[in-house]
Amino acid sequence: MTDQDSARQPKYQRIADELRTAIQSGDFAPGDRLPGENDLMTTYDVARMTARQALSVLRTEGLAEARKGAGVFVRTFRPLRRRGIPRLAGERWGNGHSVWSTEVEDRDLVVDRLEVGEKPAGDRIARVLDLAPGTLLCVRSRRFVLDGRPVLLSVSYLSAELVRGTQIVEPDTGPGGTYARLAELGQRPVHFREEIRCRMPTAHESDRLALEFGTPVVLIERTAYTETGRAVELNEMTLDSSSYVLEYGFDA
Repeated sequence: MTDQDSARQPKYQRIADELRTAIQSGDFAPGDRLPGENDLMTTYDVARMTARQALSVLRTEGLAEARKGAGVFVRTFRPLRRRGIPRLAGERWGNGHSVWSTEVEDRDLVVDRLEVGEKPAGDRIARVLDLAPGTLLCVRSRRFVLDGRPVLLSVSYLSAELVRGTQIVEPDTGPGGTYARLAELGQRPVHFREEIRCRMPTAHESDRLALEFGTPVVLIERTAYTETGRAVELNEMTLDSSSYVLEYGFDA
């Protein structure tokens, strides 16, 4: 960025840029308290609102977090690196491993909210799963919490007729999860398709993910197909964008 471009930036953005650089260079380590609004007002000769906006930028980017009554600190939470291809490898869930096991390592991942039930399929989901509208679905809704922080909302849809009476309709789907159970039914997923987009969260999503104001969410819609091309699961995921790095490695 040229000096002229920098001069055209809003003051709060220039302050945020300097603080971001200091964080990335290690001048402020994870857990360190950042300069407060009063400090920034004095250092940069700006109004309180400008100082507040600068700190808000860092919070929205996931670099900093506010602690009530204590100030704003460099975030200690490590973003989760979601390895989109190896996490779905059949040899992993086929051998009883969770799709999360490639990326969580020794970190504390829990599902703290889980609902399993049935509901009729709307037009869109029925179309994806090649079912008649109104066909009963098994719906698994979960919230994943990593190191005490909500990071993901996940809702899976499957044909209720296909999975009724199996462990897929239980809170714990067993070793290897849903895909291993589908394989036991003769409906082994061999191909996955993911669509990814980004938008601002709804109020409900923001509340459930405890998002900082202005933080977008990443939406991932994954469909699992059998060898015959049958779509056996649709999984809609809503990710806190500040908690994830999406990684895809593949050969040329």
